[in-house]
Amino acid sequence: MTERQWHLEEHIVVDAAPADVHRMVADLRNMGRWSPECRRVWVPRPPARPGSRFVGLNRRGPFVWFTTGRITSLSAPATATEPGELTFDVGVFGLPIARWGYRFEPEGDGTRVTETWQDLRTGRGARLTVLLGAVFAGTGTESRIAVNRAGMRATLARLAAACAR
Repeated sequence: MTERQWHLEEHIVVDAAPADVHRMVADLRNMGRWSPECRRVWVPRPPARPGSRFVGLNRRGPFVWFTTGRITSLSAPATATEPGELTFDVGVFGLPIARWGYRFEPEGDGTRVTETWQDLRTGRGARLTVLLGAVFAGTGTESRIAVNRAGMRATLARLAAACAR
């Protein structure tokens, strides 16, 4: 048995300015266009800002589930040389599942976009969230890593394609 992995990180360089890419990703309603798992995000009071809550509708194969989220940090690049970020936590039934993050750093004429995932299924309620993941999303802790890595790569590639238009 392998040791549980608690964190993932993937990146891509896109052909757009950091502020433009940040603006696209910070509108969480766009996530359904890029993510292979997230189908739709509902933000009750756009635009998103730190503390904003949202609901995500997710699907993978025959599995469909909702998550609730809250933006924990959101900062646009202040200048052409400074990075921006977006971080949000998702959970289900009030239990934490994961922290997702995006960094937007200038690289050449484009932007290095880094997507991160951190498993928050620890402590009280962890066993229940692992069970809920298996039942509703069809993934246990070990398969979730591979699913997330593939999903992150697909999301970043679709974001890069959207930036190239």
